[in-house]
Amino acid sequence: MSDPAIMPEIDDAVAAAAFRRLVAHLRHRTDAENIDLMGLSGFCRNCLADWIMDASDGALTRDEARAAIYGMPYAEWKDRYQGEATPEQLQRMQDSVAKNA
Repeated sequence: MSDPAIMPEIDDAVAAAAFRRLVAHLRHRTDAENIDLMGLSGFCRNCLADWIMDASDGALTRDEARAAIYGMPYAEWKDRYQGEATPEQLQRMQDSVAKNA
């Protein structure tokens, strides 16, 4: 469900196309790790999956929503592409997420 107060000048179909392009970009850029996305912007692929799950009103589980974003099961993506976070990355993420409140 869209919130008409957010970007009322953008049609839902246009917003959906832009969202799909964002997801395709993130699938391609596996080098952009979630911890770094969180550190810079306060959201990551998992956040997008949570938003998809919430918007589905129970039609998608968290695992299904994550697979939709990652293009594969999350555990498989983690094994292939996710490294161990450094203490610096974790601190940046914590500082960034605090700005979301």
